[in-house]
Amino acid sequence: MKRYLYLWHRWLGIGLCLFMALWFFSGVVMLYVGYPKLTPREHLAHLPVLDLQGCCVDLGSALAAADPDRSPSSIRLSTVAGTPRYLLSYSGGSNVAVDARTGRRLGPTDHNQAVASAHQYDPLAPARYRGLVQEDLWTHSRALDADRPLQRVQLDDAEGTLLYVSGQTGAVVRDASAVERGWNLVGAWLHWLYPLRGIGLDGLWSNLVIYLSLGATFMALLGTVIGVLRWRLRKPYRSGSRSPYRGFARWHHIGGLLFGVLAITWIFSGLMSMNPWRVFSSAAPLNTAAYQGGVLKAEAFPESAQQAIARFADEGFAVRELEWRLIGGTGYLVGHDGAGRTRLLADGEVLGRLPKAVLDRAAQAVLPAVKMHSEQLDTYDFYYYARAEQSMLGHLDKRLPVLRVRFDDPQQSWLHLDLYTGELLGVMDQPRRASRWLFALLHSWDWLPLLERRPLWDVWMIVLSIGGLVISVSGIVLGWRRLR
Repeated sequence: MKRYLYLWHRWLGIGLCLFMALWFFSGVVMLYVGYPKLTPREHLAHLPVLDLQGCCVDLGSALAAADPDRSPSSIRLSTVAGTPRYLLSYSGGSNVAVDARTGRRLGPTDHNQAVASAHQYDPLAPARYRGLVQEDLWTHSRALDADRPLQRVQLDDAEGTLLYVSGQTGAVVRDASAVERGWNLVGAWLHWLYPLRGIGLDGLWSNLVIYLSLGATFMALLGTVIGVLRWRLRKPYRSGSRSPYRGFARWHHIGGLLFGVLAITWIFSGLMSMNPWRVFSSAAPLNTAAYQGGVLKAEAFPESAQQAIARFADEGFAVRELEWRLIGGTGYLVGHDGAGRTRLLADGEVLGRLPKAVLDRAAQAVLPAVKMHSEQLDTYDFYYYARAEQSMLGHLDKRLPVLRVRFDDPQQSWLHLDLYTGELLGVMDQPRRASRWLFALLHSWDWLPLLERRPLWDVWMIVLSIGGLVISVSGIVLGWRRLR
């Protein structure tokens, strides 16, 4: 039996140690440089203050021009390429832009409009058009699907920023600096095995990552068992050492004993990030449509965009983007400024936050026959916390306080509701809370005592990564020697 343990570990290692070394090295890069994305704060910081002089057509006209047969999932008024535009999103469809001055639905973005959007993003930097793409190295994210195809514009700024402009609305939807692009070649792009995409393997990419991770987990588990079996606690070997190996084999043995368990948890949690075989998908996903209390339509919003901007200005709040939001059947206009702050307007009154009772009523409508408990969180906890902006989900604003709603349904569903905008931030049921343990905790050590004590978290992650590199690089050398 022992012989088979050695053989399985050896031949799996020859095939998989290279992937492990790439994962550990690229993981360290990802601690500080994330996959390119345009964060909400960056988006707002590059917008001018909304100027509605001689503007705008009413919301009803904009909705009719965009798509009279469907209700949008979101409505925003923003400045695109120097002009105000209604930006509408539809579930499962492409985003739509309507010229706020003429009420005309805009067609596909051409290269002139793309360059104009780039000039709005940075008026001081010369811009060069780089062509149309459906998907490339820095735009594999499915979040961009509603904006494809994408227009690329290169800015001649200090950061060497490459902009991606929506082919549907003309808005800038992604920026990637030269530093981000360079480090990502050995960071997230490598870590997520994105080199396998775009070469005809896109349909197999998910399964390739899953089964490579599964094989690597099994290999590391076998290696840990063998390492313990070969370590002599009582009687040393003739050499006087507790390990029978020398050179790279000794590094591999001792490194595996010190870091093997952590390597197993890291590879396994990486496997869990792919939601293999849909283990974290709910059998009966919670339908949250009732939280909104209806469809987005003009009748729910008596104030016009001009009136909303004027009321916010009276309060000293300079709006850069306006959003229409429906909560429990009541319409609210949400203003965003350049720093990411928000204000709400309802019935002519400007609010900093929504009353808890308003969100409680809207949340109860999701499951009206189920008992509900709600609490206001004033500090972060294990299930609601902020991450650094470069991390995978760090761009999502996790403001405090936040409202947590718990339902006594079979899935024990939770909702997190933003008191500042009324936005439904997410649904957590039992499978998703399991993912919080098996992926987020084990893979990136999202544990508040560490996250709140940086650089302790950094030291912990880097030391563990070095340990993983010792195991995998020594394994590569041993594997190459065996093959040779």
